[in-house]
Amino acid sequence: MIHPFAAPDDDNDKLQEECAVFGIYGSDEANVLTALGLHALQHRGQEACGIVTHDGQHFHAHRGLGHVGENFNANSGHIDTLVGHIGIGHNRYSTSGNTNDILEIQPFSSRLAFGGFALAHNGNLTNAARLRSSLIDTGSLFQSSSDTEIIVHLVARSHQESVTDRLIDALRQIEGAYSLVCVADDMLIGVRDPLGIRPLVLGERDGSFVLASETCALDIVGAKFIRDIEPGEMVVVDQDGLSSLHPFQSKPSRFCVFEYIYFARPDSVLEGRGVYHARKAIGAELARESSVEADIVIPVPDSGVPAALGFAEASGVQFELGIIRNHYIGRTFIQPTQEGRTDSVKLKHNANPEAVHGKRVVLVDDSIVRGTTSRKIVNMMRAAGAAEVHMRIASPPTKSPCFYGVDTPDQDQLIAAKMTINQVANDIDADSLAFISIDGLYRALGEVRRETASPQFCDACFTGDYPIALTTGLSDKRVSHGSSV
Repeated sequence: MIHPFAAPDDDNDKLQEECAVFGIYGSDEANVLTALGLHALQHRGQEACGIVTHDGQHFHAHRGLGHVGENFNANSGHIDTLVGHIGIGHNRYSTSGNTNDILEIQPFSSRLAFGGFALAHNGNLTNAARLRSSLIDTGSLFQSSSDTEIIVHLVARSHQESVTDRLIDALRQIEGAYSLVCVADDMLIGVRDPLGIRPLVLGERDGSFVLASETCALDIVGAKFIRDIEPGEMVVVDQDGLSSLHPFQSKPSRFCVFEYIYFARPDSVLEGRGVYHARKAIGAELARESSVEADIVIPVPDSGVPAALGFAEASGVQFELGIIRNHYIGRTFIQPTQEGRTDSVKLKHNANPEAVHGKRVVLVDDSIVRGTTSRKIVNMMRAAGAAEVHMRIASPPTKSPCFYGVDTPDQDQLIAAKMTINQVANDIDADSLAFISIDGLYRALGEVRRETASPQFCDACFTGDYPIALTTGLSDKRVSHGSSV
């Protein structure tokens, strides 16, 4: 749902964020550190955020719409109410349903038979529709449309004795991608799906253990990175320290390759790869695959910057900031009237005519989804006097929707699924257009794409090769995928 007075949102021409989770055990500053961790992970979800803390006996929570800084600041007073030595937090990007419903905001917390239980989840359950229907048929009452609440109900219904066994029992019934953090019985628990599609990292700060979606959240709280949580691993932190369980069948990793292309912050390190250097390597491989006679290389800011640097270095073409981004425009920028609205691309980006005029330009961006933003950026370059505009994309053509926690349009709205590359180039008015090949993407990341390769990324949005069965069916995409995050 877009704000009724918002400018047309060209963010919907990107694959949208997947949400963020953060957890910490063993700190008297769990509230502040959780808020700081969520602040570092703001790029993964901007619609809502929440924190739940535990003091050994009681849960304390605040959830609110908007950014972390709007909800957890010195003037709000919310931080002071979140007492305890354990904290978990969540940043939300919803993909359907009522984005203004407070009941949809995580972490979810409930009083179950064994005591309190709080859960935050990043990902998507592909069998959510079937599970929800079964739970409702047998008496469960849902307060939200979120996949995450399904996990809570499955934990509540489990007949296992311990909290960890209840959670394992619940997770064995679900299919899909997930990284989650939860609090129960004075424990912090973190789990990653058996294919490791969604990220989750472990850190340590002054004897406190930290779980987060990305390492940039560890940096902001002063935690030392220990390792990535392994695919299918459950870590449990309590007063005796950290223990690791592997309750699920071992499978080859299928980490989401789009984390390296767009989602993760450039200063994060995931699965042993620095995101910034991965993006530069992708840009360099793109240049080797699709060089073109040009005068300058221009990134589409901000996500295209590292790839454009790599492209410029590999091609020997000068790097220039030919587009300047305004960082102070949000999704709900309000203008007086419908007629008076400014194109949202112009609200965020403006050409730098002195750098562009008379030049043969290579524009480097991370992806093309619908094509509307690319068309406007190309036209912006032409209006600034560019002699030629060549578009280079640091990902293969996006031809298939994601069902694992990323908001993508339906397939009939993906421009690369409907047109050839030459047709897309004509549609966006570029002199030429090239995407990195799927094999080139793997080469840039130091891998070879083979059916039996390990590790093997999840690249379904490019190839249609879905590593987890889509048991809810494509027609249920907007139901189950829409609100898991």
